Amino acid sequence: MAERKVAGTYVFEAKNPVERTQAAKAAAKLLRQGKLVAFPTETVYGLGANAWDKAAVEKIFFAKGRPADNPLIVHISQPEQLEALASPIPDAAWLLAEHFWPGPLTLVLPKKPQVPDVVTGGLATVAVRLPKHPVALALLEAADLPVAAPSANLSGRPSPTTAEHVLTDLAGRIDAVVDGGPCEVGLESTVLNLSGETLQILRPGAVTAEEISEVLGEKCAVAHWQEESGAKPPSPGLKYLHYAPQAPLYLLRGDPKSIVKALQERQQKWEAAGKKTGLLVSAETAPFFASEYLLVLGSRTDPAGMAARLYDALRRFDHMGVDVILAEGYPATGVGLALMNRLQKAAGGRVIDLE
Repeated sequence: MAERKVAGTYVFEAKNPVERTQAAKAAAKLLRQGKLVAFPTETVYGLGANAWDKAAVEKIFFAKGRPADNPLIVHISQPEQLEALASPIPDAAWLLAEHFWPGPLTLVLPKKPQVPDVVTGGLATVAVRLPKHPVALALLEAADLPVAAPSANLSGRPSPTTAEHVLTDLAGRIDAVVDGGPCEVGLESTVLNLSGETLQILRPGAVTAEEISEVLGEKCAVAHWQEESGAKPPSPGLKYLHYAPQAPLYLLRGDPKSIVKALQERQQKWEAAGKKTGLLVSAETAPFFASEYLLVLGSRTDPAGMAARLYDALRRFDHMGVDVILAEGYPATGVGLALMNRLQKAAGGRVIDLE
């Protein structure tokens, strides 16, 4: 098996079927021993622990510096494994699983008593998904247990979409990383609450509200949880600063022409003040700028492609050592809703509306 060690963390290569099988067996053994293993999914790399092992799950929070009230998602390899974690399970859950699993959709359901409270952040619900990535599935099948896994990064940082991103944040803090190459989707899964009377998306992702509504034949709303309410966050990615690069990021929302003008004005102002100013823009607006710190996410016509490149771009700004980042905003429809959700979180309140 191809492996190496970085600051005490094993890296298992899993770029082909033979490596995948060997790496899955080695990583599964570690999970059964109560160790922490980072692994690729189609969304981002997750940091996994045996979901039944309270002590192992607690290590996730320590390694990431993650607040204890931030719930985790449990990953399974077969839809039937949902029955060990949740009850009751409505018909809608099975219908959605049939359409979207394996895939980037997480279902929130009433939890069974045996699910440790540390997994759910003390909530009466549990979040579950069946990932699509072949390495994740091989690992889950080899481990033969549910795996609790948030994103494999330091809390608050951009989520990792490559094994190198994981090692940048967590080398020496976790036991192993399974390197299955870059993630395809690049944003965390859609989180859908099925525990209440209405369908609610708690966190937008690649599976859109429109797609869910079409499958179930009823309207799916996007919930807006308020931190000021004092209630526990019902989903990962809600309460705390998330996805943030090291430099402050300012997100500009409006029509493309207004955004270009505002970006140019702020770029000139900050560069005149001696600040290294990063620009995060679309292919359509990139020709209006000249900067060695310009990164292009992709075309505005392809929000999914832009989303897949977002976290890598934010981490590249860290390597560039920029002082501030100016980011272009996009229409919050379809996958664009998830893209803007992550950009707004990365901005941490520094959102400028131009309309």
